[in-house]
Amino acid sequence: MKGSPAIFLDRDGTINEDPGYLTHPSELRLLPGVGEALRLLQEQGFRLVIVSNQSGVARGFLTESMLEEIQRSLDILLKGEGVTLSGTYYCPHHPEGAPPYRQACECRKPKGGLVERAAREHGLDLNRSYVVGDQHIDVELAREMGMPAILVLTGKGRLSLASGKIEPDYIAPDLTAAARWILQRHSTVG
Repeated sequence: MKGSPAIFLDRDGTINEDPGYLTHPSELRLLPGVGEALRLLQEQGFRLVIVSNQSGVARGFLTESMLEEIQRSLDILLKGEGVTLSGTYYCPHHPEGAPPYRQACECRKPKGGLVERAAREHGLDLNRSYVVGDQHIDVELAREMGMPAILVLTGKGRLSLASGKIEPDYIAPDLTAAARWILQRHSTVG
């Protein structure tokens, strides 16, 4: 039996505004069109999974419990848009962070530990899945996992593109355009 296709989404700068380090639910703002884009993908059978580096925990800007509170608030905002996430996976580590979070790990993007865990836990088919994010590490994660990479120009997308160091499969002005590209490609490929 084939697993479900998934969209692995970065959080800050892709789904919500990126204030630098999001440290409190009151700072959470969805980017325009995000609800509709995610709803379209969900309606076409894609599982929606957030994979996010959250080094603010390792750097002492917020606790894991505050990170979980932020995620609960995001879930509520998305539910109001008719969207349900299949999972949220984050890496709180950073090689220069404070103990016990100071470590080089397999879950920090661009390594694929978070994607592999999500695929196991939710029965996801990585061969029919995509990575969408606003930074070079999201494109690198897609390459690492053998999935198409979509760079959105929201958040740090324009800066990432200007670096000239990345080659995504598609460059989208926002998540809505990314969703349309995925759906068009998915209908012709899968």
